[in-house]
Amino acid sequence: MRFRRSAERAAKSGFARLTRSLALAAVAAALLSPAAASAQQPTAVIPKQTIYPGETIEASMLEVVDVTNPDLADGYVGSLAEVEGKVTKRTLLPGRVILASALRDRYAVERGSTVRLIFNNGGLTITAAGSPLQDAAVGELIRARNIDSGVIVSGTVMADGTVHVVAK
Repeated sequence: MRFRRSAERAAKSGFARLTRSLALAAVAAALLSPAAASAQQPTAVIPKQTIYPGETIEASMLEVVDVTNPDLADGYVGSLAEVEGKVTKRTLLPGRVILASALRDRYAVERGSTVRLIFNNGGLTITAAGSPLQDAAVGELIRARNIDSGVIVSGTVMADGTVHVVAK
């Protein structure tokens, strides 16, 4: 015994097939479109060699690789611009991602060196020789000893290596 679909039922079935095929075509087009293909895969910066604490990082020591591990925790460095010129706090091993917490800016002043202390208040400017009591990068607040008087003052490290003393 043969059954025939009614005309109404055949129209609904054809419409459902057409809708499904259009939906599948839309999904395929979205997945294969140039925009989806050009979507950036995350990258990470890894050392080519062992880099020891205190070394300044150069681009020749590093390479950029695609991240293939979906379980990799955030906090790693993704581009060379974030790393170049920084100094390591701990040993960086080849083939391992570099965590941002393992890097610091280069020190502008080092403990025990001689720096110029500058105090500004209105039209008054006082300069003196000083010795920082700690290492510091640009913008950090440090303590320094005035070499002439022995007084310890606090100040902000500037890009030119001077310390701008803050008023008490």
